[in-house]
Amino acid sequence: MIQARPIVGRLQSSEIEAVSYQPFSFIDRLFQKIYRMELPESEQFENYVRHKWRMNHKASTLKGSFIAISSFLSFYAGLGKSKLQDIVSGDVELFVEHEQDRGLQVTTIVTRLKCLWAFLRFLIEQEIVPERILRRKIKLTVPDFLPRAIAPGDVRALLGCIEEARDRALILILLRTGLRIGEVLRLKVRDLDIKERKIHIYEGEKNCLGRVVYLSDDARMALKLWLGRGEPKREYLFPGQKQNHLGYTQARNIFVKYLRAAGLQQKGYRIHSLRHTCASELLNAGMRLECLQVLLGHHDIEMTRRYARLTDKSREEEYFRAMATIEQGGIHGAY
Repeated sequence: MIQARPIVGRLQSSEIEAVSYQPFSFIDRLFQKIYRMELPESEQFENYVRHKWRMNHKASTLKGSFIAISSFLSFYAGLGKSKLQDIVSGDVELFVEHEQDRGLQVTTIVTRLKCLWAFLRFLIEQEIVPERILRRKIKLTVPDFLPRAIAPGDVRALLGCIEEARDRALILILLRTGLRIGEVLRLKVRDLDIKERKIHIYEGEKNCLGRVVYLSDDARMALKLWLGRGEPKREYLFPGQKQNHLGYTQARNIFVKYLRAAGLQQKGYRIHSLRHTCASELLNAGMRLECLQVLLGHHDIEMTRRYARLTDKSREEEYFRAMATIEQGGIHGAY
């Protein structure tokens, strides 16, 4: 039984009576952390977190915002400043240099900057900081990495090592549907339609974008074997402890175990590589980019287009056809 506790944070007196006996929640824990850190004008930070909570932002989004903004405010206090209205663009630039000196990856710094810009926009709307602070934004060059897909031979080696019904179902769903690991772990048995070979994702993990994905023959067979061994009344497809779903760390350890069994542990594959592999193979098999975009749950087709750079078979065929002409001496004329 969850003990009722007061929500931490600076609430108005009219709010305290309404919420003082609500169960202790994720948002309360964030408020507790903010309160303990003694940041400059932390009540504005609390107001921002509460604003994002009311806007129905996910817990993972709130956590990312908390890390970014608390890091900046701690750094800001270290500059000897205590009033948010004194923030200038130079403070943000110094913060970026500080994060670079700490060895953070550029992608992490860019993510933190986005969270910080959103916080500053909130402060502008509250008329706490001047609007001119956003006139000159810092632009960092972010590497545009290729997705790391698993080679076909390595996929066969990986699948050949899996004997447990649960583990085979988990890995084949990731490999054949392209779902994110968080989406798979939160799947409930009622989300499946095995007869119609469909899985319904009612809310996407990153962008709340619902969609339907489909089951291949081997994934459907693995699911049938796994469901045939489970408890008939279980809620989650992959249950964990205390009536919750399997955790990310447990799922990752399952994947790593079979990588080692297949001798693939040195190749840099991650559990997210299963999603990249699904996308790459579907494109190689001729699926249209727009169709793949919907299956993967991408808002922006440019995210999906990365896989075309990785697996464009027509480009590969044209290259080797042209190179064959060059190697046979079929090119004439001066350059």
